[in-house]
Amino acid sequence: MKGFSESTLRTLAGPRSYQRGLGYLDAVSGVEVGDGWVTASVHGTERYEVELALDGPGGLSGECDCPYGMEGNFCKHLVALGLTVLAQRESLPRQRKAARDRAQNLDGWLAGLTKDELLALVREQVGEDRQLRRRLELRAASARGDLAGVRARIRDLLDISPFAQYGYVEYADARAYADQAGQAVSAIGALTGSGRAEDAVTLAREAMRLLADAVESVDDSDGWLGEVGADLAQVHLEACRAARPGPEELARWLVGHALGNCDDGLTDIDPLDYEDLLGEEGMAVLRKLVVEAWRGNRRGWAEKYLMERLAKAGGDVEAVIAVHAADLSPNGHTHLVIAHELDTARRPDEALRWAERGIHDARDLAAVDTALVDYLCDRYAQADRLPDAVALRRDHFGARRTLLTYQQLRAAARAADCWAAEREAALALLRADAEQQQHSRHGGSALIAALLDDKDTDAAWEAATETGADDQQWLTLADQARPTRPADALRVYLRLIEPLTEQTGNAVYEQLTSLLLSIRDCHRRLGTQNEFTTYLTALRADQKRKRNLMRLLDQHGL
Repeated sequence: MKGFSESTLRTLAGPRSYQRGLGYLDAVSGVEVGDGWVTASVHGTERYEVELALDGPGGLSGECDCPYGMEGNFCKHLVALGLTVLAQRESLPRQRKAARDRAQNLDGWLAGLTKDELLALVREQVGEDRQLRRRLELRAASARGDLAGVRARIRDLLDISPFAQYGYVEYADARAYADQAGQAVSAIGALTGSGRAEDAVTLAREAMRLLADAVESVDDSDGWLGEVGADLAQVHLEACRAARPGPEELARWLVGHALGNCDDGLTDIDPLDYEDLLGEEGMAVLRKLVVEAWRGNRRGWAEKYLMERLAKAGGDVEAVIAVHAADLSPNGHTHLVIAHELDTARRPDEALRWAERGIHDARDLAAVDTALVDYLCDRYAQADRLPDAVALRRDHFGARRTLLTYQQLRAAARAADCWAAEREAALALLRADAEQQQHSRHGGSALIAALLDDKDTDAAWEAATETGADDQQWLTLADQARPTRPADALRVYLRLIEPLTEQTGNAVYEQLTSLLLSIRDCHRRLGTQNEFTTYLTALRADQKRKRNLMRLLDQHGL
């Protein structure tokens, strides 16, 4: 247990998870100490099973079945268990020795049983534990060479019925079903290990179909079945390596599986993982089938994936471009993908032409992929084509009149030293929009946002008065104008605070307190502190039942 300390836990978890783990110390239950491990349950959003390995090759490590822990992270639940163990560190050596003794005593007792006694014990456990019974039935069928029996047991393990209510496995039962499905995968892998790889190939493929059918009726929010599917794909690969199926048959199966697996994606298989098994003959069949499938459906996701995968593996940039060019998206995204492929192939001029074509072909510049616009503007800037970058940003802003496109136009125009003229034209467009929308709830919000971003407070205030603004913009305007226009800012704050007095909740109380502080500052600047005192006294009397608000006001001297 060398190196097991609070410092070790902090290093493994990181500051954030360590700090959060401190809040879960009371959530740890069912701690069980083994010789080199400690397990427990930690009650968070759900109940999670946690295990610390004390003497691993790399020192302390742990596993937790929470979503964060399943990604390989040392989570807050592991921190909580680790701190719980450290709080009892004096008794840990004694507990580990006791666990060792129990294991030795159990092993000695089992070793002393007769065959009949062991059989009676196993039969008793089989009768009480359905999962154990199924695992042993599977092993028995496998040992007898009973393929039909193994197939039947695997079908049982992949059957959702025992876990489903009204034909659907809810989230709470999904983990248990996935664990059972994992037993089927392990059994198939065991067939390969026992010299029956051909049977393992057959059953792995059947299991893939069954799992694909099952996933539609399982809430797999945490991705447990995804892990089972990945394990099943690996089991299939290992079985094929041992069985060496015919290259043509394998190629046909791989393509058929890829084309039929696009909906659930549970057992995604990269055909190129099988390249050494396929050999030249199998790869030729694979390429032929993939090309035929793609030509028959150039817009199919699976067909495009297979073609692109083969083309990239073979370094065939032209084929990669052909795959994407056959199904160009109207927003220019596919053009950008092609441009990146050409950049990777060190063909920048062609990449630029494809990107420009994407803008030219876009049916609606307002819906164009913004990453394509950014790519082109970067390329123009690198080539010192600043007017072209400004023109593209101008057109994009004209189609999408948002604060972001305004900021991007401003950056490009400043680089080209022409922002004054561009700003006037851009604000004219926003002002025209604001005048059309002035009767709406948000008024000229885009115009106000742009003027505020330019730090032109006076123009923003004037525009807000003429065309309207949303509450957040009025608050920003008041904050910026308060030093020079305290009376105007005061009127805004008083209007914004009024609806908050009718609401409850700590977030509301924080907003209300912040506004009161601003109102007090306005009165101080105006020399009307007595008016603020009168206002605050009346407000406190009206809101006195809101204890948390009163406490917050006291904390801020209000």
